[in-house]
Amino acid sequence: MFLASLAVTGGDTNLQVIITLGSLFMTFLVISGIGLMRLFTTRYRLTEDRFELHTGLLFRSERSVPIGRIRGVDVTANPVHRLFGLTTLRIDSGDQSDAAARRLALDGITKAEAVELRRQIIALRDAGRARPVADSDGVLSRLDWSWLRYGPLTVWGVGGVFIAAASTYRTLSELQVNPLDLGVVKDLEDRFGTIPLWYGVLLAAVVIAVLGMIGSTATYIENWAGYELRREDGGILRIRRGLLATRSVSIEERHLRGLELVEPVPLRWARGAKLNAVASGLGNQEDNRRRRGLTPPTPRDEAMRVAAQALPTGPGLIERKGLLPHPKAALRRRINRALMWSVLIAAVPVGLGLWLGRWLVITGVITGVVLVPVLVAFAFSAYHSLGHLLRGRFLVMCSGAFARRTVALQRDGVIGWKLSRTPFQRRAGLITLGATTAAGEGVYHVHDLTEGQGIALAETAVPGLLAPFIERAPDRG
Repeated sequence: MFLASLAVTGGDTNLQVIITLGSLFMTFLVISGIGLMRLFTTRYRLTEDRFELHTGLLFRSERSVPIGRIRGVDVTANPVHRLFGLTTLRIDSGDQSDAAARRLALDGITKAEAVELRRQIIALRDAGRARPVADSDGVLSRLDWSWLRYGPLTVWGVGGVFIAAASTYRTLSELQVNPLDLGVVKDLEDRFGTIPLWYGVLLAAVVIAVLGMIGSTATYIENWAGYELRREDGGILRIRRGLLATRSVSIEERHLRGLELVEPVPLRWARGAKLNAVASGLGNQEDNRRRRGLTPPTPRDEAMRVAAQALPTGPGLIERKGLLPHPKAALRRRINRALMWSVLIAAVPVGLGLWLGRWLVITGVITGVVLVPVLVAFAFSAYHSLGHLLRGRFLVMCSGAFARRTVALQRDGVIGWKLSRTPFQRRAGLITLGATTAAGEGVYHVHDLTEGQGIALAETAVPGLLAPFIERAPDRG
């Protein structure tokens, strides 16, 4: 870092640079010391009924998990681990509280030790219980590199460009380096400083979009290289993936409560989708979002094929075809929201134009004229995405405009109902019905139903669960 700072500053240095680099070096020593102390003081023991982990020297921690409560045993390896043939074994009891982030982890054991320890834990946990036997192959899906075309179709790459730019600016500022004084920036200023503002904004947007697509593609390769979804003996779905950091996530089929098909706008236009598991035992919400993926962004037909095999209930479980439509009041609500956002966004340049210049007022008016049809079109798309249906023992629900989500949730996995109404929904006579469950996100919503539809759906899906909380109005006839 010292050599890099000299290269950036052209060989000049000052006290601020030395202090900053010294602070970073001391931080490195402290973190390394804590890691070494944790490594030297970690002990673990596996018995027939418990897994115990003891760590710490000054602040000791002794944790114990009953074998019967273990829900997941995952194996991950970052690039440094892979360089030395090591890995990390994570044991999850399925706790969804904030303490789940501190689940038991053995960091820095060999891959062979991790695989054998995982086998022993699963064998002890399932002892005395009938274990399903997988097919001879058991592979449900493998990576097809033609799917790489879906890599750029996410918005996270653009966000990563802004995050990287902000981090670089902050680091240079800490080193007392003004980014505007760098030679590269001055050269760009000399080349493009005289172009019109609108052209500069357009060019910057194109550059950011291209960099974002490159970043998204690189992220796709890192996350999903070597992907394989396999059904193994014991009724376990195992997902292996990762290029630099390898991950192996196991999901027990008996804890699988449903599936979620996610179709963001760019991916949907390319007839792609991503399949997630709705399962218990994947930790808190943050852990669940990191571990629930059954497929990468893939062709929609492939996602539907995997869904039919992951939950063998027959094809078409999470298809939108046949879903019941929602009342027209839901469409009016979305159109009103689109018009409101169009006005609010256009009002910003118009308001600044009254102070800075007429050209901003014209820009605001043009922005509003363009936004109204675009956002109204998304409002219609959001309304057509709404739908729900009871398919056998599953409640199927769909919603979303920018990211359409279709969820199939087992009805016997619903442990409660949540009925909510915003002031705007009350005015339109609508409610949102939330199905609470111990799996996945914890609650899945059926948006903008009439009050009668919501209560009838809840009572039909899980008879008797909502009945104690319903007060029937007296007959006034």
